[in-house]
Amino acid sequence: MCAGDIASSQASPQVARPDLAADRARALALTPVSRETAARLDRFVALLLDWQRRINLIAPSTEAKLWTRHVADSLQLIALAPTAKTWVDLGSGAGFPGLVIACVLADIPGARVHLVESNGKKAAFLREATRATQAPAIIHAVRIADFVKSLAEPVDIVTARALAPLTELLAAAFPLLKRGAKGLFPKGRDVDAELTEAAKCWNIRTTLAPSRTEPNSRIVVVHSVEPRV
Repeated sequence: MCAGDIASSQASPQVARPDLAADRARALALTPVSRETAARLDRFVALLLDWQRRINLIAPSTEAKLWTRHVADSLQLIALAPTAKTWVDLGSGAGFPGLVIACVLADIPGARVHLVESNGKKAAFLREATRATQAPAIIHAVRIADFVKSLAEPVDIVTARALAPLTELLAAAFPLLKRGAKGLFPKGRDVDAELTEAAKCWNIRTTLAPSRTEPNSRIVVVHSVEPRV
């Protein structure tokens, strides 16, 4: 298939599990951030763990490595677009990578991250996390197809993490990519197969960036894309 749509209380940092301290240290060594950003991320993680007891935001098997598996994996995208101010994160889920990126951009005048999440409970979590961190995130509880058609402002970066195969991501993001946005799509060990499959439907110009968090993973950087005719 070449196209198609892809289908609280505020916790304090002290709520964060002490067994995550070593994982936090590893994550921030891989992807250093400012003290202010680290504090925002602490609030975000604490709130996520609080909500995780009630709704499934991340796979329980990844909780013990939340910082390296999810936070650092999101933070590494910043280095690939260090001057970008307007981001769109499709299918934001628990806020990876969109809300993490927004925490980094909180001190950048004019920066904003659009988080697109149609699931009502997850969108509610993202609103609460945005309030807790004071990150420059805008929550859109709508279908991706409706959002990309309606957004009028210029976009620097569009991203999505663990959402869909690359062929479907390109279809979902195409209205933004064709207007000049760059795509940043983290992918696992099957990235070559996904690129081969996507090339059947799209003329794409990409580069692959290595992942700092997973040796077998890559980040697909989409520079330009057009549908094959």
